[in-house]
Amino acid sequence: MANHKRETVQNRERENNTQSINAPSRDTSPIPPPPDGGFHAWAQVVSGHLVVALTWGYAASFGVFQSHYESTLPQSPSDISWIGGFQVFCLLFISALSGRATDAGMARLVVGVGAVLLVLGTFLTSLATEYWQIFLAQGLCIGIGQGLMWLPSVTLISTYFVRLRVFAVTAAATGTSTGGIIFPAMIQYLTPKIGFPWAIRCMGFVVLIMVTITLALLRPRLPPRKSGPLVEWSAFKEPAYMLFTLGVFLLYWSLYFTFFYIQVYATEVLGLSQKAGVNLIIVTNALGIPIRAPLGYLADRYIGPLNCLIPWVTLCGILIFCWAAVHTVAELYVFAVFYGLASAAAMALFAGTVPSLTKDLNKIGTRVGMALSIISFGPLTGPSVAGALIARTGGNYLASQMWAGSALIMAVFALVGARFIISGPQLRAKL
Repeated sequence: MANHKRETVQNRERENNTQSINAPSRDTSPIPPPPDGGFHAWAQVVSGHLVVALTWGYAASFGVFQSHYESTLPQSPSDISWIGGFQVFCLLFISALSGRATDAGMARLVVGVGAVLLVLGTFLTSLATEYWQIFLAQGLCIGIGQGLMWLPSVTLISTYFVRLRVFAVTAAATGTSTGGIIFPAMIQYLTPKIGFPWAIRCMGFVVLIMVTITLALLRPRLPPRKSGPLVEWSAFKEPAYMLFTLGVFLLYWSLYFTFFYIQVYATEVLGLSQKAGVNLIIVTNALGIPIRAPLGYLADRYIGPLNCLIPWVTLCGILIFCWAAVHTVAELYVFAVFYGLASAAAMALFAGTVPSLTKDLNKIGTRVGMALSIISFGPLTGPSVAGALIARTGGNYLASQMWAGSALIMAVFALVGARFIISGPQLRAKL
């Protein structure tokens, strides 16, 4: 009996040795630390900047399209806003999935597919003449492409930097302003000369050049890794996380109202020409350039992202209420300048706030994805709500301005509540 047991143990040892010999070898060498500089690191910043221009900059330019479609399509302003709103919805919602694909080592593939859809959707938009065609091309095709491109490109930047991470990410984030300047200017200034379809095609060629450079520079640094669960249900039991998500949902629910309608307001209410009205969109978007990088440094080094986010959202709400008192072109330009600063600051601080609400750092990716999925329904419905209020009041903007301002103030209360739950009444707590 003892001999039989001894033979069994020896056989098992031989099997284990055979399996260990036949098993594929794994590279257990340690991953080198982030270089915090160098050609490939800064190439990711350039690539990320271009992607942000193609995603958030493109989305922030929809006011030009809103104005054009209102003058050429029979649909109401609310119906037209669904196009831009659905584009931003796809950008946010799809990002939760594309981020997980990045973890699995498929960043280049995902960004490449997104680039194809973005270019295809832009050229299809130039051929579209009916509302449903524009919705599918600009809302769905471009939106999905943007959602596939954005988060993987920006995520890669963080893997290359430690000491300069905030500066690198905020430098890429200024792409919102780059795209928000280039695309409206192209559409508005080329349309009178060559027509709207060819203006879109010219924009499509610019998009093609930008995605080509992006794909040439894109270089993942880390090996594939296993992602966490798609949903972490315990997060819904944490009041701070839920209040924060509610606050950012309300922020994005009302934030794009101005980007979509400021040019329409300038032309229909104040009597500006279409060409002059586009300058307001450019000004609003351009103000993100000087504010994002210093604000990221301030939040990271001294104050904390949530503490920075709250006053900027408050300012956005106050400015929307002030918009109701604007009656001249000069006053509207002043509003555009301050709102451009405040909205750029608010949008730049969202992603950096999630880690301060999460004790387990391994859950950050999952929680960011969950927040993006929930928040995506804000821009999907918000601009359409504003358009419906404008139409119901016979072109008067007061109701929509009161709605947007109130939503932003409610967002402030939710964010303050989240902060109070975490730190209590301590005003100096860095969050």
